[in-house]
Amino acid sequence: MFERVAAAPADPILGLNEAFAADTRAQKVNLGVGVFMNDEGITPILGTVKEAEKRLLNDETTKSYLGIAGDAEYGRQVQRLLFGADSEVLSNQRARTAQTPGGTGALRVAAEFMVRQLDVTRIHVSNPTWANHGNIFKSTGLEVTAYRYFDNDTMGLDFAGMMEDLEQVPANEAVLLHGCCHNPTGADPSAEQWQQLAELAARKGFFVLFDFAYQGFSRGMDEDAVGLRTFTKAIPELLVANSFSKNFGLYNERVGAMTLVASDRFTADSAFSQVKAIIRANYSNPPAHGAKVVAAILKDDALRAEWIEEVAQMRHHIRQLRDLMVSKLKERGANRDFSFIAEQHGMFSFTGLTGEQVKQLREEYGIYMVGSGRINVAGMSKGNIDAVCDAIVSVL
Repeated sequence: MFERVAAAPADPILGLNEAFAADTRAQKVNLGVGVFMNDEGITPILGTVKEAEKRLLNDETTKSYLGIAGDAEYGRQVQRLLFGADSEVLSNQRARTAQTPGGTGALRVAAEFMVRQLDVTRIHVSNPTWANHGNIFKSTGLEVTAYRYFDNDTMGLDFAGMMEDLEQVPANEAVLLHGCCHNPTGADPSAEQWQQLAELAARKGFFVLFDFAYQGFSRGMDEDAVGLRTFTKAIPELLVANSFSKNFGLYNERVGAMTLVASDRFTADSAFSQVKAIIRANYSNPPAHGAKVVAAILKDDALRAEWIEEVAQMRHHIRQLRDLMVSKLKERGANRDFSFIAEQHGMFSFTGLTGEQVKQLREEYGIYMVGSGRINVAGMSKGNIDAVCDAIVSVL
């Protein structure tokens, strides 16, 4: 039977990783994969994670199954981080959280819930968006369509186009919003623009799903949640898919969560029972280790404060690389203004490089990036940024 199965097309990001690994050039640079790296080219384990793991090793007494929704303390801490400790969402018990295998798992659970329980048939995503969004949503039967988001002329947010397109979304359809550090462009709405978007959602009545994978990587923990928190004040219900891969460095532990916010705690309980039914028929219950690490850090005031500082250091490192890249490209006489890179947020930047230029960078210089020209800024370091900038200027 297997002889009849056609090969699937290569994943644009994971396939790039494989090509990079096979490249024997010593000076190669991977700007495609979405992981934070320090100046030594290492994706480090955070000190707070190491400390939490030590405590778990000493104190853990069982490896028994978690419940369907995962670790209860983890769920509480996720909500506190997303909405704020003094949030009305928490005090009125309007949120329910399911621990999931990464943010990808959270998106899949959210998509199945929307299809099965809300009769949503179409979801609107930004143009462009994370490459895997389409795969996840289409696999549940959702039709995926795009709203304007990025202006290739200004290399920034096309807010007017975004608002105009979302104005046409009917009440029985869903809209996906990136909470901060938009992937792949790095262009985010301002606080005022988030308010306008929330008012539009309240007026139009479409359903909202937040993808929140980079909290803390733009301006700070609370600052990066301004969009989500603005929406919870404007509309009574939404879903949030969040991930701790980046801000805890727990990439291979697959630590995510899907949080449901309802109009009241009774509706939340009823709706969440259907979320748990979806999970039971999928992976049954989540893995424990990574979530227990996150919960141990977030519930301990000292560890939490230390973790927030570690995230700030990662954020500042990325900001320095952005500023350095802009200045070095300018010093080299680049025939294009790249100042927009310093204005974008998070790990990713849309460079405006063409597919042909991306190919030339890979083949001639061993510099790997996604075909769209998106780069992971954190893939650079003070040791390779000169080579990267030299190569980019040479292909312009």
